[in-house]
Amino acid sequence: MKKENWNESNIPDQSGKIFIVTGPTSGLGKESIKVLVRKNATIIMAARNIKKSNSIKKEILAENKNAKIDIQELDLSSLESVNNFSISINKKYKALDCLINNAGIMACPYSKTRDGFEIQMGTNHLGHFALTGQLISLLKKTPNSRVVNVASIAHTSGNIDFDDLNWEKRKYKTWSAYADTKLANLYFTYELSRKLGQDKGSPMVLASHPGWTATDLQRHSGMANFMNIFLGQKVMVGALGGLRAATDPTAKSDNYFGSPSMGGMKGYPVLVKSNDLSYNVDNAKKLWKLSEELTGVSYSID
Repeated sequence: MKKENWNESNIPDQSGKIFIVTGPTSGLGKESIKVLVRKNATIIMAARNIKKSNSIKKEILAENKNAKIDIQELDLSSLESVNNFSISINKKYKALDCLINNAGIMACPYSKTRDGFEIQMGTNHLGHFALTGQLISLLKKTPNSRVVNVASIAHTSGNIDFDDLNWEKRKYKTWSAYADTKLANLYFTYELSRKLGQDKGSPMVLASHPGWTATDLQRHSGMANFMNIFLGQKVMVGALGGLRAATDPTAKSDNYFGSPSMGGMKGYPVLVKSNDLSYNVDNAKKLWKLSEELTGVSYSID
């Protein structure tokens, strides 16, 4: 008997639940919002581009006039913006059911964030680390809440240099820098899950990957953009890994969902394993300590 593919029809009704989605204006984030809205969730679009967000909100409302969408400004490359966003959310909302840390940049030219971090690590990991830390109390107050970190099969090429996180001592390799951030997403997932422990009152922390999905993420790489034509799966399928991590009633903390076929590049989401290095507890603790020092955000959950 053929096993059913996990898809949108498997997602339970999300009425009354509040989701934050970072990177909501294109690709996986936009698709995730459209699906969650159809399941009656309330969505907070955590977006840098407010004009584009308003356009997407209008587009979604044209399809579903009952869609509940709140647009809030967030630039993950700025700790000040992360702080302002978090203050606003904590004031406005009494609950938060799921934080989907989806936003990311990939293989861009070398630059630094406003706080002096290498742009990819600063945006993909440190920004989300600070954001999650400043929302953790709200998540803990919400029964059965979740944090979902969107990683990548690229993590298998990652090998973080903890003495040179910002690539100031080495020749910059943009693809290596990107892979490091995706490994960081997994270290963060597993370490936060460990720290929160088995306390039933704590959020579950999960990760996902979208396989090779054709999105705007590849815009900085001509070759990757070109290969989208041949290798890229539809955004509708790629987004399902994160959606499964966010909504599957059978999921558990530190689960990792993603495409299983062609080396993880294609397919509907299943429970998968990340590489051996991603489970290195010493490295995860080292990254956690460094992330707290760099962002100034302490979770106070030990």
